[in-house]
Amino acid sequence: MKPEPGDVPSKARVETSPEERDWIARCRAGDSRAYRALVERYQDRAYALAYRMVRSRSDAEEIAQDAFIRAWRGMAEFRGEASFMTWLYRILVRLALDRSEVLKTRRAREVPVDGGEEPSTTPSDAGLSRRMDQLLGELPPLQRAALTLFYYEDRPVAEIARMLDLPENTVKTHMSRGRAALREAYERDERVIRGR
Repeated sequence: MKPEPGDVPSKARVETSPEERDWIARCRAGDSRAYRALVERYQDRAYALAYRMVRSRSDAEEIAQDAFIRAWRGMAEFRGEASFMTWLYRILVRLALDRSEVLKTRRAREVPVDGGEEPSTTPSDAGLSRRMDQLLGELPPLQRAALTLFYYEDRPVAEIARMLDLPENTVKTHMSRGRAALREAYERDERVIRGR
């Protein structure tokens, strides 16, 4: 059976609720109240993703806001091949990757005032989670983005590839290298804590 013109392959299609489809149709007609409903639905998740990628509250807020503004301005080009959230995340991830490069340069010039934190000698779930977040923040931007989208946002590799505009195998490579770097950094920290 041949696909109809405009059909999207089932692999790329993401289900969208009828309510969201209605909001999107109204947005495309210029209804800003419908867009506000989309913003309210996704603003917390957009901010959380941006924060995990750039590790700065103010930058994460700015990135999330900018992503929503760009999505509103580009609503006429939204084809519905992916869910609105996937499309928004793609915009947001690109903005966060760009900002990460700026922050990397800025942070390289900064000198810690107090010499940094001493590693904890007693692991706790909260401490381990904070440490893993810190280690994740030290990864190169594409590795951090791929792992954040996969583990924190529960996105499948195919969707991450579309968001990052990369082949799936490249995303898998970034994830593999990122996991290896996290494991190595964590083991290094454990040796330091134990005094080896």
